[in-house]
Amino acid sequence: MHLAYIGIGSNLENPRKQIKKAIAAMKQLSHNGAIDCSAIYQSSPMTEESDLENNQQSDYLNAVVRITTSLEPMPLLDALQQIENLQGRIRNEKRWIARTLDLDILLFDNQTINHPRLTVPHYGLKQRHFVIYPLADLDANLVLPDGTSIRELLETCSSEGIRKID
Repeated sequence: MHLAYIGIGSNLENPRKQIKKAIAAMKQLSHNGAIDCSAIYQSSPMTEESDLENNQQSDYLNAVVRITTSLEPMPLLDALQQIENLQGRIRNEKRWIARTLDLDILLFDNQTINHPRLTVPHYGLKQRHFVIYPLADLDANLVLPDGTSIRELLETCSSEGIRKID
């Protein structure tokens, strides 16, 4: 069995409903049908300065799920991408566009994975308050593979632009 933390984000087509539907789908990937979910947070969208279209995006709703699964990292990634696709995810060459659903493997056991399709821990985990706050909800004592604790990240994390809503 493996322990994975999955980031969830949505800012299109009823984001709260998208998150709830994704959580229900992820239960099918878990060992015993049970998963733990953080509170839901509202946050400003990430943008690139050169992309004015992104500056018009709605806020995101974000959460993190902790799941125990028998799936290895790549089959888990494939299953998560299938959930995204079923919920209307459109992939685009632009990095930070509005989306119905974004599911990211943040952590997988205590592994470091560098694969062309998957980087674990997620490359932006330490800089993203919309990931750090939900991770702390699930386990503030969690330690990343490099020895950094979520508690340490939370202490230095800005609360600007993020709001717990659920």
